[in-house]
Amino acid sequence: MDYTAKLDKALNDLHEEGRYRTFIDIERKNGQFPHATWCKPDGSEQPITVWCGNDYLGMGQNPVVLAAMHEAIEATGAGSGGTRNISGTTVYHKRLEAELADLHQKEEALVFTSAYIANDATLSTLPKLFPGLIIYSDELNHASMIEGVRRNGGAKRIFKHNDVADLRAKLEADDPDAPKLIAFESIYSMDGDFGPIKELCDLADEFGALTYIDEVHAVGMYGPRGAGVAERDGLMHRIDIINGTMAKAYGVMGGYIAASAKMCDAIRSYAPGFIFTTSLPPAIAAGAAASVAFLKTNPELREKHQEQAAILKLRLKGLGMPIIDHGSHIVPVIVGDPVHTKKLSDMMLESYGIYVQPINFPTVPRGTERLRFTPSPVHGPREMDALVSAMDALWSHCALNRAELAG
Repeated sequence: MDYTAKLDKALNDLHEEGRYRTFIDIERKNGQFPHATWCKPDGSEQPITVWCGNDYLGMGQNPVVLAAMHEAIEATGAGSGGTRNISGTTVYHKRLEAELADLHQKEEALVFTSAYIANDATLSTLPKLFPGLIIYSDELNHASMIEGVRRNGGAKRIFKHNDVADLRAKLEADDPDAPKLIAFESIYSMDGDFGPIKELCDLADEFGALTYIDEVHAVGMYGPRGAGVAERDGLMHRIDIINGTMAKAYGVMGGYIAASAKMCDAIRSYAPGFIFTTSLPPAIAAGAAASVAFLKTNPELREKHQEQAAILKLRLKGLGMPIIDHGSHIVPVIVGDPVHTKKLSDMMLESYGIYVQPINFPTVPRGTERLRFTPSPVHGPREMDALVSAMDALWSHCALNRAELAG
């Protein structure tokens, strides 16, 4: 077996399809985000503006967060020293879990090293706790949810995206006495559409199912205290397990679930992805706790964030750009071809100093390749003007289609 040849073919296939992923080396500048420095392969540097980051509210440079992290480093050093079970549980981890439980009005929360691990570990463990469990999963759920459902050894049903009727039909077709769980997201990050949370909760009540929601792209940004779309819509109490992250709106790192005390205890006790993983460094936990606490009482950042997203959508629509607008903060511009998408991304970076990563298959379906912009409260009028001008010029340069404008 020529293993090198196999690797060459696998990588060449990606290059030929225009789907090879290129990592852009950037250096964020504390206090200046979204401005950063692009460290080029030839050793030179170029100032850039980041338009595709997940630090949605700029909390990664918030002084309150940085102070908490510095304090924790000075007090405890760098790492946690072990798994949560073996010396890796500190006052900072417990403080973070208390903040998260309070945020979602649940009895407890359980912190993982990432939201991916939290989804995977929890969903793959639930059939051990509820033998015969059937998981009903939205077809566009995140890869971490798909992986957890796929490898849990239990029964699964995939329902059409946001299709309540299709889910009902699948629930009706199964044993009414079998334990069930409906897994879905509040905001689907590639199109920016919302899940029908109330309707899914109604079905769960009707068929005796548990509910599992991924609020990764909503925590910190929606609801009076930033607990997500379920809080905004007054539905948090109807969700059994809430998954979230500290790596996006909260600007740090880590993931979690929030649920009943017994549910968290069971996952903590049975999930290998929790048991055998070194815990977050105390400084990370301290920074995340400070960020969660800060955003509970600072709704003006959420309001500014929504305002910026609305402005960018309006301006891109005015240019006839084919954007998807479901009313969330996600701003996808559909290019529809992986090669063109990569070319646009490269030209934006090299000619205009604007960094937006191309999104290609398998993250999105073929033919829907896109540039996905994430405006934030720290993207000001100057940055917005530069982005809109660059998109206008490059769209014309590449002879891409525009929508017909009324009037």
